[in-house]
Amino acid sequence: MKKKYIEIYHTLVEDIQKGEYLSGETLPSEHELSSRFHTSRETIRKALNLLSHNGYIQKVRGKGSVVLDRDKFEFPVSGLTSFKELSERLGQSFRTHVHELTLVKEAKICRQLNCPAGASLWRVIRAREIGGERIILDKDYIRQDLVPELTKEIVQHSLYNYIENELELDISFAKKEIVVEPVTEEDEVFLDLKGHHQVVVIRSYVYLADTTAFQFTESRHRPDKFQFVDFARRTKG
Repeated sequence: MKKKYIEIYHTLVEDIQKGEYLSGETLPSEHELSSRFHTSRETIRKALNLLSHNGYIQKVRGKGSVVLDRDKFEFPVSGLTSFKELSERLGQSFRTHVHELTLVKEAKICRQLNCPAGASLWRVIRAREIGGERIILDKDYIRQDLVPELTKEIVQHSLYNYIENELELDISFAKKEIVVEPVTEEDEVFLDLKGHHQVVVIRSYVYLADTTAFQFTESRHRPDKFQFVDFARRTKG
């Protein structure tokens, strides 16, 4: 049975998504929400904290809970977050379309991943759908010597969950490059571009805890749907 504050959270998310509370408007007060949902202010506070954590509202002293602009999804640049984890955190409906799962020989990528001579790579091409629109195209190359078997079901559900929990490999860090590039024919086939002529591309080399490079990813994003965020702390010299 779901906890009461979770049910309230989902109801308020639905209200926001339907436009009952617009960006920049404030939600009803804790007292008003307590009356609406016939519960305590502490329960309402928990629901509001979850809304804040997931980027739906910003609590402003003296003003209340202000609804945030949800047209763009926050994508954590410095983190290693899977698409499934990102979608669940955003509270959005999501779907993965697997367009290719094959074994290939890619000499250049193999050299960059320090593969054994003659090694094969899994090539996985997936379009990511959020809220009914395909807005991410992921192209992954994964070392077969480290991940011997892959299925469409695995890459459709959660590749990282399989690698970490089934293969018990410790995914640790990544090196990333972010650029803006013209749309390709492949983008036009697999993405709902809505007239956009450029995409934001994140290229990543992903490493295990023992510093073994095991994956190269090219992730192509429709630019109007994402804001790429990071957290930086100043170091005083």
